[in-house]
Amino acid sequence: MNVELEEATPSHTYVIGVDFGTLSGRAVVVRVADGTELAAAEHPYRYAVLDRALPDGTPLPPDWALQVPADYIEVLRSAVPEALARAGIRPDQVVGIGTDFTACTMLPVLADGTPLCELPEYVSRPHAYVKLWRHHSAQAQADRITDLAGARKEPWLARYGGKISSEWEFAKALQLLEEDPELYELTDRWIEAADWIVWRLGGAYVRNACTAGYKGQYQDGGYPSRDYLAALNPGFADFVADKLDHPIGQLGELAGRLTAEAAAWTGLPEGIAVCVGNVDAHVTAPAATAVEPGRMVAIMGTSTCHVMSSDRWAEVPGMCGVVDGGILPGLWGYEAGQSGVGDIFGWFVRNGFPASYAADAAALGRDAHEHLTALAAEQRVGEHGLIALDWQSGNRSVLVDHDLSGVVVGLTLSSRPEDVYRALLEATAFGTRTIIEAFEASGVPVRELIVAGGLMKNALLMQIYADVTRLPLGVIESAQGPALGAAMHAAVAAGAYPDIRAAAQAMGKASPAVYRPDPERAAAYDRLYAEYRLLHDYFGRGTNEVMHRLRRLRAQASV
Repeated sequence: MNVELEEATPSHTYVIGVDFGTLSGRAVVVRVADGTELAAAEHPYRYAVLDRALPDGTPLPPDWALQVPADYIEVLRSAVPEALARAGIRPDQVVGIGTDFTACTMLPVLADGTPLCELPEYVSRPHAYVKLWRHHSAQAQADRITDLAGARKEPWLARYGGKISSEWEFAKALQLLEEDPELYELTDRWIEAADWIVWRLGGAYVRNACTAGYKGQYQDGGYPSRDYLAALNPGFADFVADKLDHPIGQLGELAGRLTAEAAAWTGLPEGIAVCVGNVDAHVTAPAATAVEPGRMVAIMGTSTCHVMSSDRWAEVPGMCGVVDGGILPGLWGYEAGQSGVGDIFGWFVRNGFPASYAADAAALGRDAHEHLTALAAEQRVGEHGLIALDWQSGNRSVLVDHDLSGVVVGLTLSSRPEDVYRALLEATAFGTRTIIEAFEASGVPVRELIVAGGLMKNALLMQIYADVTRLPLGVIESAQGPALGAAMHAAVAAGAYPDIRAAAQAMGKASPAVYRPDPERAAAYDRLYAEYRLLHDYFGRGTNEVMHRLRRLRAQASV
């Protein structure tokens, strides 16, 4: 519903936040004074995720996940004007726009920012497209990056928990070099989508500090050395100097001013502030008011990203990175994550929801997830007799191995869909507890868990997380946490607040301890979690390499 038009007084100025997710982009209009969200709009990507074939039908190998960058521009053309219209404000009341993106999502571009996949001669070349965060086919390159860094005792390796992920910038770039050297040579800039979209909005390429630190191995003012890169592959020696290195903008800084072209796309005034890019998870922390040490934010959607700031530096095994000022200035920002969460629940619904259940759900006015959740909620802890590993999309933390795969133990002919569904919900909670215990064991305390993202709507899942982790669980008071966080950073870039802490105090919103652990259920989950950890270490730490052998057999069969 539209609100009445308001005068552009200080209390009636607004910012736009745009969250570029895995399957769609969302825009939200936010009041600068207090963080009130007036309206939001969503635009699904036309091509979504390319994991089987390119738009022209060219087939893709296993573990690929690509996107089409034109889909991102369509979000600006569609979602931003729609949100603005729904909000009922005048465009001249908007003072800034901020964005966040999935990461590490990379694309090869020419010097002017043109993606290689938009050149007609390369539309059938997979490496010309955006490599989405969940593109996991660079595992072999990631393993070499880790092994060589360990052998050379590279100091930056400890900042990433001792392992480099196949999702990150260097592994994906090395894969490009080794599998399509022609396109590698043609690439002028190897760029995060988070920075590419800001370039298109503000007319200038500014590399953001968040992805540079967490995904680009940028630590203490530098990247891995030329000698190290040459040892990986002689052709990779000048990767940083030629294709990656660029001036870095800090979070909340001004990246540029909205160009005439972007103003025409969005319906916003030319010249308003465009904020430095950011990552969907990290930008959410201040929106959830997590600006003090010990408050971990879990952004739960298709995957989960765990972010937390601390006044302590520690080497936490299997972390996605620790970066000085990576989330908030003056604090160490930690990141961990799970590669599949909502994706796992969606996979099961697509493949394990029989017609009789669909009929029952329709009669009760429920969708598949709501129906399975309601049935699962009737069970006592352990009643289904199952334990699962949440690795259908590999393991990001703490094992950092995307060649691992999912497991369900305990299935019988009496097992029902709701049994498996609940076991999968619980498995993701066990994965989060594993991450929290890694922090705690390394001397970085976690005092509270705050959830953002679409999965916070599932009350059963939230209570399971509280019971499994034995932590009070708060929730962000926004359905669009990342977009709200992006808008808050835009307010800082526009000069409305001196820093993101001040913006968080005025605009952030979260309810603490909405879910509290139940002692009886928590004790029951302790017993199940012990079984999870046995399976976790058995399959994930080298005792049984069956998952890796199966993956090699699959790759051989697909040739």
